[in-house]
Amino acid sequence: MFENLGDRLQNAINKIKGYGKITEENIGEVTREIRLALLEADVNYVVVKEFINNVKTKALGEEVSKSLKPGEVFVKIVKDELVALLGGNKEDLYTKGSPSVLMLVGLQGSGKTTTIGKLSLLLRKKYNKKPLLVACDVYRPAAIDQLKQIGKQLNIEVYEEGAGNPVTIAENAIKYAKENGFNYVLIDTAGRLHIDEVLMTELSNINDIVKPDEILLVVDSMTGQDAINVITGFNDKLKLTGAVLTKLDGDTRGGAALSIRHLTNVPIKFIGVSEKMDGLEEFYPDRMATRILGMGDLMSMIEKAEEVIDQEEAIKASKRLEKGKFDLEDFLSSLRQVKKLGPLENLIKMIPGASKLGDIKIDPKDLAHVEAIIYSMTPYERRHPEILKASRKIRIAKGSGRSVEEVNQLLKKFDQMKVMMKQFQKGNIKLPF
Repeated sequence: MFENLGDRLQNAINKIKGYGKITEENIGEVTREIRLALLEADVNYVVVKEFINNVKTKALGEEVSKSLKPGEVFVKIVKDELVALLGGNKEDLYTKGSPSVLMLVGLQGSGKTTTIGKLSLLLRKKYNKKPLLVACDVYRPAAIDQLKQIGKQLNIEVYEEGAGNPVTIAENAIKYAKENGFNYVLIDTAGRLHIDEVLMTELSNINDIVKPDEILLVVDSMTGQDAINVITGFNDKLKLTGAVLTKLDGDTRGGAALSIRHLTNVPIKFIGVSEKMDGLEEFYPDRMATRILGMGDLMSMIEKAEEVIDQEEAIKASKRLEKGKFDLEDFLSSLRQVKKLGPLENLIKMIPGASKLGDIKIDPKDLAHVEAIIYSMTPYERRHPEILKASRKIRIAKGSGRSVEEVNQLLKKFDQMKVMMKQFQKGNIKLPF
C-alpha cells in the first residue's frame, strides 16, 4: 500500500534532515521531488499544486527558520498536510435508525458484494452488531448466490426475494429486520455506470423509500484519477455519505486516496487491505499519513492484535517467560496467534522505522516449515529443548521433511529470541528508531 510513493517521499524528506536550516533554494529541490512523487502516484495535479504550496509556505515560515532541527519540523509539516489532504479526522458511520440502513453502490466489478460481506463482519466483530445482508442486485447472473455464499461463510443472514423489484425488496428487508432484531441492514445494489439514467433512477427510488443512514460508494483504488469522475457522478445523483476504497493491497499508486476527499468532499470511511473477509479497515487519515511516511502505525497493529489474539494465551505465555519457562510449546502457540494477524511483512511495516529495513518478504512456507519441525518433536522435547542432541535432531528432521541444519537454526533462533525477550522485559533494549 503506497510503497512506491512512500519511498519517494521519504527519500526527498531525508535530504532536508541534513540541512542546518531551510532556505528557498534547498526547499525548492526537495519540493520538486515531492511534486514528482505525487504526480507519478496519480494524485490530481490541482491537489499536488496546492499541497506543495502549503508545504513551502509553512516550511519557509518563522517557526521553521528558528528551529534547532528544521528537518524534523519539515517532516511534521508534510505529515500534517497529508493528514489534511486525506480528510483530517476519522469519519464514523452515521447511524440514527433502528435498524441502521447502509446502501452500497458502485461500478460493476468494484468489489461491492465482497465488500458488503467484509463490512458486515467488521460490524459484528468490532461493534457486536447483528447485521442483515440484502440482495438487491437482481441483474447480474449469480449475484444473489454470491451474496448467499458470503452470508453462509460468515454465518450472517441474507434476505432475498429472487429477481424481484429492488425497491420492494429493500423495503421488505427493513420490515423483516425490525421484526427480527437486526441492528444493521446492508443493501447490496447492482453495479452500474453513473451515466446509466435508468439504473441511477432505481437507486434514487430505493433511497427515497428506505432513506438509508449511509450511502457508501465502493471504489476500486486501481481506477486512478477516474475514481474522481465516478464519485462526482454518483454524488450528483445520490449525495454520497462516504467511500470505501478497495484493493489497496494491490499494485495501486494511491492517487485516488490522496485526491478523493479534497476534490469531492466525500470522506473515505473504509479501505480494503486484503482479499480475506477480515481485510476491511476503518480509515484513519493520520494513521495512513504515518504509514506513507514510514512512521509506522502502531495503533492499527494493536487494534488488530486485540481482535485476533487470545488474551488468556498471551498472558499465560508472558508469565511463563517471566519465570524463565518459555518453551517450544509456548513458541508454537505464539506462532499460531501471530499468523492470525495476516502476512508478517504487512505487520512489520506498521512498526515505526521499519521502512529503513528495506523491502521485507516473508515466505509463508518458512513458518509452515518451523511448525512442521516443532510438531515432529515429542511433547517432552518441546518443553525441554535442551535435551535435543544429534540423534533426536536427525529423527525430527526426517519426521518434518526438513534438514538437520534447519532444526539447528530453529533452536538457535529460539534461544536468541528468549534472551531478547527477557532483555525487553527488563528494559535493557531500546528500539533503533
